[in-house]
Amino acid sequence: MHISSAARHTNAEIASQPGCWRRAVALAAEPETAAALPRRGERVAVVGCGTSLFMAQAYARLREDAGHGETDAFAASEFPFGRAYDRVVALTRSGTTTEVVDVVRRLEVPVTAVVGTPGTPVTALADQVVALEFADERSVVQTRFATTALVLFRAHLGERLERAVLDAEQALAEPLPEDLVQRDQFTFLGGAPWTTGLAAEAALKMREASLSWTESYPAAEYRHGPIAITDEGSLVWAFGAVPAGLGAEVAATGGRWFARDRDPLAELVAVHRLAVEVALLRGLDPDTPRNLSRSVILDPAT
Repeated sequence: MHISSAARHTNAEIASQPGCWRRAVALAAEPETAAALPRRGERVAVVGCGTSLFMAQAYARLREDAGHGETDAFAASEFPFGRAYDRVVALTRSGTTTEVVDVVRRLEVPVTAVVGTPGTPVTALADQVVALEFADERSVVQTRFATTALVLFRAHLGERLERAVLDAEQALAEPLPEDLVQRDQFTFLGGAPWTTGLAAEAALKMREASLSWTESYPAAEYRHGPIAITDEGSLVWAFGAVPAGLGAEVAATGGRWFARDRDPLAELVAVHRLAVEVALLRGLDPDTPRNLSRSVILDPAT
């Protein structure tokens, strides 16, 4: 591997996120898109795998907190078919993930598929499709599709996202503090209920791209055991407001506390950059992550 060419696709996709977000905001305003996404008052479940599950968790909490109706998020393999919903949203970049296809095939309620690749098994089975082809990726490690899908959902809920886009542009433009890259353990905390999914996704990105020791928790849970692992080699990165005094408690362990007043989704963009920098420092190429493929497609006998 030549370091000069490593992470070429991943870096390009990370850098394209503000532009993709602007397109998602415009798409959410189109009548056809609005009609495909859950209506206010519907009881909704959102299913996904891996990164899509964590975005589903964030969306579910945002939708409930915005007063749009009960919303649950499930790993596709854990979907409770005995529970009643008015609509299911299937979030999948590839549209081919076996567990998601299996859920959509079995459902007898309206299904909206939000995908990066149309013309795939999930889109053939779904009742309505929102395609984000402009956010699809060559990389195995997801970045822009996941964040663009969440921007789409947030815009549909009525959020104004100008600040989020500007924060993402800033997260891309400014250098990361050098000492962050030197850490050997990374913990991400969700300071608001909807950002717990973002914290989990941040940990997954560090794990996938750089093979790092990473963990994630709701911020208030961090004191209940996980802080025991924190030491001089740790970075603890918070998404959103956290309980008073938590930063000082991390500092007392010798760990590096990192929290900023930015849109939490823009902070995830900064983590994308950190994951790439740590990977390159360790001689890894995020474009070719170990043991991973773009979509998990299982043999029926598996």
